[in-house]
Amino acid sequence: MSSSYIQEPVAVLAILLGLLAGLFWAANQPAGQRLFRFVTLLLFAYFLPMTLSNLGIIPLKSPLYDLIKTILLPASLLLMTMSIDIPAILKLGPKVLLLFFGGTLSIVLGGPLAYWALAGMIPASMEDQAWRGLAALSGSWIGGGANFVAIGESVGVSDSMLGTMVVIDVLLANLWMAILLLLAGHAERLDAILGADRGSLERLQNKMQRFQQKTSRVTTLADLLTLFFLAMSGTALASWGGSHLALWLESQGLGFSDILSPFAWTVILVTALGISASLTPLRNLEGAGASRVGAMFLYLLVASIGAKAQFSQVLDTPALPGIAALWIAMHAVTLLALQWALKAPTFFMAVGSQANIGGAASAPIVASAFHPALAPVGALLGVAGYVVGTYAGLLCATLLEWVHRWHVG
Repeated sequence: MSSSYIQEPVAVLAILLGLLAGLFWAANQPAGQRLFRFVTLLLFAYFLPMTLSNLGIIPLKSPLYDLIKTILLPASLLLMTMSIDIPAILKLGPKVLLLFFGGTLSIVLGGPLAYWALAGMIPASMEDQAWRGLAALSGSWIGGGANFVAIGESVGVSDSMLGTMVVIDVLLANLWMAILLLLAGHAERLDAILGADRGSLERLQNKMQRFQQKTSRVTTLADLLTLFFLAMSGTALASWGGSHLALWLESQGLGFSDILSPFAWTVILVTALGISASLTPLRNLEGAGASRVGAMFLYLLVASIGAKAQFSQVLDTPALPGIAALWIAMHAVTLLALQWALKAPTFFMAVGSQANIGGAASAPIVASAFHPALAPVGALLGVAGYVVGTYAGLLCATLLEWVHRWHVG
């Protein structure tokens, strides 16, 4: 354990929770609302604990951090995926779904292509961690924060490399979101130039205006106990299944490189459990705050990862921002070409893209820039990204590893 002023795990946990509580309090203040509109709160949740650990106030290494990762990451994935409304997503129509999944495919293939094109710029000492960091980024750009951490942990990315990817993610994702918001102000003119069918958009808009979402209810103690039971039991089951499945595959000579580790199988299985739960009445627990509890787990997880990182190792691979910029440019070109081919409204392209790159938190913002009634469309696709992000992110990670082996071999 590293030397620090505070060592006791319970005290460290209290500090991390206090930081998060302070951040969310600030986010509800006028100045905080203006700040977090441009800089995601998740970035502060990472860098403030890192500042404290690098100053020697809390430890860089603690058994608490490993416990949080092992338990809370699968638990957050379970709670966040069980709230997805699959039938509602399928009813959105083919064009918006094609653009959403086209965006996912562009991330899965674009990352390895960008890495292949610019891998020569990465120092030899960083090559092994570079592809792992890009794999984590694919999880964020397909799903969200939970997928970012899940894929990163599955491939064994270092905490400092994860910090680098947090910065790259925030800078490029926010820049792309600003471009999409700019396009929203000129959507009708752009659609006229493309000859897009705005009738489908208007029908969707009217449908969403009439859509009656399930109303939230006051969360009871029984609700919270049920949520924690589902999260912990699902985590335990997926962890047990993941470790045994990995051992069985290895005994059969069916291991899959460094990607599908026991923890990766845990992530795959817990996501499958969440999808299964979403098809049952358990999905109604979203009204009691299932995704909010999952988000709490996620933020605590990010804070613990930040506490393990060192300033001296963050952003020490300048080639990575270039790879990521080329990657997101490929995504943009792919979706614009697909929009043109489908004659789809600009809204479908923008929300399909942001549901990938930005996730459930920002996709409704982009959607509402076109019309407030369309915000639920962004929310639905953003939540869908949590599911797709796990599996597509692992596929992208496999492709990135292939490129890495080709480059060094």
